[in-house]
Amino acid sequence: MNIETARFNMIEQQIRPWEVLDPAVLELLGNVRREDFVPPALRALAFVDTQVPLIAGDPAGPAMLEPKVEARLLQELQVQRHEKVLEIGTGSGFMAALLSHRAQWVHTLECRAELARGARETLRRSGVANVTVVDCSAAEGAAGLASEAPFDVIVLSGSVAEVPPALLAQLKIGGRLAAIVGSEPVMRARLVTRAGEAAWSSVDLFDTVAPRLQGFAEPTKFTF
Repeated sequence: MNIETARFNMIEQQIRPWEVLDPAVLELLGNVRREDFVPPALRALAFVDTQVPLIAGDPAGPAMLEPKVEARLLQELQVQRHEKVLEIGTGSGFMAALLSHRAQWVHTLECRAELARGARETLRRSGVANVTVVDCSAAEGAAGLASEAPFDVIVLSGSVAEVPPALLAQLKIGGRLAAIVGSEPVMRARLVTRAGEAAWSSVDLFDTVAPRLQGFAEPTKFTF
């Protein structure tokens, strides 16, 4: 496989058709080596329009999201160089790497120790110096990182049934949160903006499906 041809095709055939047209985002996706963040055994999938499982033997577990989904979320968040970002669900560290090139600092939370170790090492090898990978429990991850709040941007790199109010409260006024919300078969990528002390607005961006983030509450199931 010619790596650079595959990267070019990913951008032109997958990402641009998904309305990702921001030149800075497209340039970033051309420069950050996605293949370095994919498990070695699955490196052939680095530029394929699919989710890439991150733990061997657990295909329903954590995964890198499709390149077009990562790119669209990054574009919609419009991260600026002076901003502080919180990511929940580090996974391989690729989204944190993308965010690091746009933000001043990125705090990223991971509840699986093996993924946190791997992401930390890959980010180090990639020369990324403005990302802190935080080991946490699933419950701690769902609670965010109040000790570093408020944040300009929060990204949930996986799906949740609903975004907890505690996370929304960790946004600055004018801050943005991106999450994939809902339950299969219907999930939607949602962008929430904090408009005031007790005011938020939201817009649904596109339909997709993503693995669940651990630690977040599920809807109550009623029985009759």
